[in-house]
Amino acid sequence: MTTLNLELGERSYPIFIESGLLQQTSKLPSYIGGKRVCIVTNDVVAPLYLEQLKAKLTDFIVDDVVLPDGEAYKNLASFEVIMASLLKNEHGRDTTLIALGGGVIGDITGFAAACYQRGINFIQIPTTLLSQVDSSVGGKTAVNHPLGKNMIGAFYQPKAVFIDIDSLTTLPVREFNAGMAEVIKYGILGDQRFFIWLENNIEAIKSGRSDILAQMIETCCQCKADIVAKDETESGLRALLNLGHTFGHAIEAEQGYGNWLHGEAVATGMVLAAKLAVAMNLLEESEYRRIELLISAFDLPIKAPSNMGFNEFIQHMRRDKKNIAGTLRFIVPTAIGKSEIRDDVSQDLLQQIL
Repeated sequence: MTTLNLELGERSYPIFIESGLLQQTSKLPSYIGGKRVCIVTNDVVAPLYLEQLKAKLTDFIVDDVVLPDGEAYKNLASFEVIMASLLKNEHGRDTTLIALGGGVIGDITGFAAACYQRGINFIQIPTTLLSQVDSSVGGKTAVNHPLGKNMIGAFYQPKAVFIDIDSLTTLPVREFNAGMAEVIKYGILGDQRFFIWLENNIEAIKSGRSDILAQMIETCCQCKADIVAKDETESGLRALLNLGHTFGHAIEAEQGYGNWLHGEAVATGMVLAAKLAVAMNLLEESEYRRIELLISAFDLPIKAPSNMGFNEFIQHMRRDKKNIAGTLRFIVPTAIGKSEIRDDVSQDLLQQIL
């Protein structure tokens, strides 16, 4: 087992990474505050892992909420379903919520935990690559709104994160590849050696070698933990983790949540951010091509939807959370392994690349 720690003073917590972790869960009970537990999952993950997890929690009174699968259900209606279940079953402030699933489940469960009785414990058990390397770590919780992704939420940290690498064996190839977009992001924004490592291990990653996947997930989690420890509420440095997301969130909102997977939209968003950096003379064309090639190697899209032009992008990007005083802010790579925040992007330049 690999154990990382996200250092946030009294809100610090461990991230456990191991094959077969769901089979063991021996450490899980010590992170449950009282005797009540509510597991939130979806109708794809539940048949695979819900009863298995419940069997490890025989010392607790356990309820569950099973939501429909998909980004389309990361909304206030699903949030209300969780709230109603907690109230109906008379859960108190000593209840612990467990998020069992991908990024959608983790985000909405965390938001529910932040809001129920002004805050209760929750634990992340991410079962997709994207959630294991990104969304389960760092305490960003939210639901979507038709006018904007993740615009309703809170910073709220879990008590622990349990990452079972074996859960990736049940993940569809498209979902795995979508998770690779967030993996590649870490290499582009701040770790050149990791980017090169990814270039050299494409086939091993695709074949699902557990030792390679473990190393990859650990590197991503450590990178995110280091950044979040320095900037928990995204006042500066943490914004770099949004590389590709300004464009990507616009794609998701315009196309309808779930039609493009989050990772697919981020992949295209990173290519567009790199293209913007080249146009601003911040990034070498050769490095742009390497970014494009690595993203393409995992069958991820590198072109914006054909029905989206400048006007469609700009109406969504104006609602981006990084904007300050109405000024659009973009995360752009300046080299493989380096990135920065820019607020000097002209509308003409945006129109040119879009």
